[in-house]
Amino acid sequence: MKKHNLFLTLLVIFFGILMISPVYFMVKISISQPQDIFTQHPTFLIHNTTTKWWAWIFSTKEVWAPFIKSLEVATLTALFSLAIAVPGSYAISRLPPRVRYPLVLGLFFTRMFPEVGIALPISVNFIKWGLLDSVLGLVIAHMIRILPLVTWILVGTFETVPKALEEASSIDGCSRLGTLRRIVIPLAAPGIAVGTIFAWLGSWEEFTYAVYLTLAERTLPLQVFYYINRGNWFLTATYATLTAIPVIIITYAMQKYLRAGYMAGAVKG
Repeated sequence: MKKHNLFLTLLVIFFGILMISPVYFMVKISISQPQDIFTQHPTFLIHNTTTKWWAWIFSTKEVWAPFIKSLEVATLTALFSLAIAVPGSYAISRLPPRVRYPLVLGLFFTRMFPEVGIALPISVNFIKWGLLDSVLGLVIAHMIRILPLVTWILVGTFETVPKALEEASSIDGCSRLGTLRRIVIPLAAPGIAVGTIFAWLGSWEEFTYAVYLTLAERTLPLQVFYYINRGNWFLTATYATLTAIPVIIITYAMQKYLRAGYMAGAVKG
């Protein structure tokens, strides 16, 4: 038994190191001198640190426009996705199982195709509608990508809310909308928080639609791609680290909701 537990512990540590290593090297490159990276015998540890790469991206002011645009698009995508997914998911969760499950699976129809194949016709239509290179265009495109996942999470969450509470609320004279607002949503708050986080993060790191729908003002993922093409490892790592910082902060701040959301059935079904 002890050997089995030791093996599982070592396995978890191994995969933990495997997943964290790329992030560690990304941060290391962003604060390292070129001679410490381009060497025949690079070391794993960080030795001579520097802030010149961070100072450069902030001094040139190239970071602010992509950062603000990514923040605006991600926030609007999360809010609009919730505005559609919360009432829609609640309605789906109260349908009979023989209707509910095929409907939820049908929402993932657009996820069956490569995003590149969907982004191209979307960009053609957005040109006709005047939505190319606009925040609204990116928000709509991101919602196409994110709404099925958020809806799936929220349907599983609303299924865990006892219908008896809704019936009792109805007997007390509360309307359907009032029941949703006063009873269901507060009880489903952890799952809704999980859906919000997934929607925000899914928009924040999105790349494919941004490539097709952005011309002038880049988002942060496009800014990273720009410096990859220029072959500048250090600025690429610095921008990538900057992109990851809000993700880490939000995930850490919302971890209690994430835990509660999963326990409440956010991944049910």
